[in-house]
Amino acid sequence: MTDVRQMQENTIGVAHFSAIQLPPHEFVRQAAAAGFSAVGLRLHPAFAGAPYYELPQGSRAASEFRTLLDSEGMRVFDIEFFIIGPDFEASAVEHIVAAAADIGARRLSACGDDTDRGRLIDNFNAFCQLAGRYGMAVDIENMGWRAVGSYKDSAALVHACGQDNAGALVDAIHFFRNGGSVDEIDVDIVRHVQLCDVAGPPPEGAEGMINEARAGRLAPGDGILALKDLVAKLSGKAAISVEVPLVGDTPASAHLRNLNLKAREILRAET
Repeated sequence: MTDVRQMQENTIGVAHFSAIQLPPHEFVRQAAAAGFSAVGLRLHPAFAGAPYYELPQGSRAASEFRTLLDSEGMRVFDIEFFIIGPDFEASAVEHIVAAAADIGARRLSACGDDTDRGRLIDNFNAFCQLAGRYGMAVDIENMGWRAVGSYKDSAALVHACGQDNAGALVDAIHFFRNGGSVDEIDVDIVRHVQLCDVAGPPPEGAEGMINEARAGRLAPGDGILALKDLVAKLSGKAAISVEVPLVGDTPASAHLRNLNLKAREILRAET
């Protein structure tokens, strides 16, 4: 796929969650200065009370943002974050999907949190159809405390959905901490990999998993995850980005530069 090929080799993206305190314009500037070529943006809250930003379709802010992307040589790869739960209605988020397309996003990132499998499949299908009308794809990300908890769950949902623009997002922490094995990855459905690292044994319980995902991630290569194997498996197949939230008083600029450096070390080791 074209969007994936454009993210390969020396192109690395960075997720907004890595410096969520920065509004989109400043995030793009600092990400570009750090050496990244693409960004993911948080235009929908990942959970109640979570920070997010708005760039409404057709707005002056969106127009200025597109101009900034061009001037910095950057682009938007994905938009986060949609929770496909029991009450999910694709039509209710169409304005965000439209806004995402307006700034050139290629993919939407979502998680599945509905134990009614039939309804989950139907809603994921509807979301993929909506995204397709705007020229985008949808990636489902597993999280251990949600209904779609493992990579196997994500892959099964993608195959059950059957939409050509449905994919599975492999976030290293959620993939490995929930029993994922590099050997089981279906390279035909994974189009986006998010790198991070962790140390120590897996946390117990939902609260522990949530805390580690939001405040316990390390830069790629600073922990125990088999990131080189993961990258080798998906080399030439999936876009690569980094997602490590900034914790503490490190300046965002220094944090982003370090993430870019560490991610490139992983990629160089793979080649």
